[in-house]
Amino acid sequence: MTTTRPNGPTPVGSARADEAAILTDLTAMIEEVMGEYGLDETEITKETRFGRDLELESIDLVMLAGLLEDRYGRSVNFAEFVASMELEEIIDLSVGRLVEHVSVCLKAAGRD
Repeated sequence: MTTTRPNGPTPVGSARADEAAILTDLTAMIEEVMGEYGLDETEITKETRFGRDLELESIDLVMLAGLLEDRYGRSVNFAEFVASMELEEIIDLSVGRLVEHVSVCLKAAGRD
């Protein structure tokens, strides 16, 4: 499965706060982070967990944070989001929870 990474920040006032669109964007970002390791046959859904299912390491999450900022701007602060969690929450972090966080941040910034 090949997905191209979206380019540039989301324009203000666009409908990109839509969770399905965010999931599509996030899937492309995860594919980019996974790089040569690939996803094998792993389908990314809202239930997919970063640690247990994708086996992302902390450096991978740092890369993902950079891609999120590139795509959505500083209104989506992944580091701040993760800093508010306990270790077990971080380990069990699902794609869906991040999608919801991005959606809330975009709506709060008036980008829905």
